[in-house]
Amino acid sequence: RKKDAEELSCGFEEKKELELWQQGKRISLELLKDALATRENNSSFISFFKQEVSNSSLKDSTKRNHLSTLLLLQEFKRDIVFSDLTFEFVSSFEYFLQQKGYHTNTIAKHMKHLKRHINIAINKEYIEIQKYAFRKYKIKTVENKHTHLVPEELEQLERLSLTDKHMKLQKSLDAFLFCCYAGMRYSDFTNLSKKNIVDINQETWLIYKSVKTGTEVRLPLYLLFAGKGIVILNKYRNNLEDFFRLRDNSNINKDLIIIAKLAGLSKKISFHTARHTNATLLIYNGVNITTVQKLLGHKSVKTTQVYTNIMDMTIVHDLEKIKQAALGIKKKTDNSFNK
Repeated sequence: RKKDAEELSCGFEEKKELELWQQGKRISLELLKDALATRENNSSFISFFKQEVSNSSLKDSTKRNHLSTLLLLQEFKRDIVFSDLTFEFVSSFEYFLQQKGYHTNTIAKHMKHLKRHINIAINKEYIEIQKYAFRKYKIKTVENKHTHLVPEELEQLERLSLTDKHMKLQKSLDAFLFCCYAGMRYSDFTNLSKKNIVDINQETWLIYKSVKTGTEVRLPLYLLFAGKGIVILNKYRNNLEDFFRLRDNSNINKDLIIIAKLAGLSKKISFHTARHTNATLLIYNGVNITTVQKLLGHKSVKTTQVYTNIMDMTIVHDLEKIKQAALGIKKKTDNSFNK
């Protein structure tokens, strides 16, 4: 890292020396420092950030995430030049996000976006590598505790009958339940169309490409959760495109908080709870983890393994199966012995 810093610094100095020589100016260390300081002070990091996102090959959804960080940066400090990007700036921005009530991992996401663009600025020689703001700053994360529904809680939502003023929540509820049965992310559900529903050997499958990973996911809906997902699709068969077009994720999550209360649930659920519920209940019911990996569209089974540790009921369920098997063997042995 030190070697890289020295090489980058030397490269910048050589470039500046050539520029000053071409301008007929006498080269000195002070002149080089002034040239760099002028560039840092006069260049807008906000414009640079926006341009880099626009020109990048990132997916549209990822670009939107980066631009959300940019909006927060502008809220924190309206005009940001490269010389502002110090350790103190980064630490103060973190505190600003904490005061806004953001979760530790959400703050980490925004910090990673900021770090990426500061790194690009260094590579493009807008900032000296010796002034790298993230040199001593450590991005903090905590292990997520995945919220999921147990079978009884899922049944409470399935039995919920919305009336009067709450009827407008029906589509949000049905979309959430469908994703409990299909294990889908919000981004994948809202990207669906009728063409993703396919008949194979006269059975209904859902085939789609994950927005997040680009992985193709193939779901035999008729085999998942007793085909309940197909029942919901049939309910909206005349207007499927509208069913798949939900409002933004934050508003749907607000709907789900109300729905959970109406169903008598004590948990605070979000749309992503559906995906966690799907994975947890499949593993609980004995589905092989590599099969769950394919159904969720995970590239690595390590990502799926987190679901094997989040449900005490799964442990009890597995041990009860072993206990029953052991009792069966014991009973068989006892009968043989009595004979």
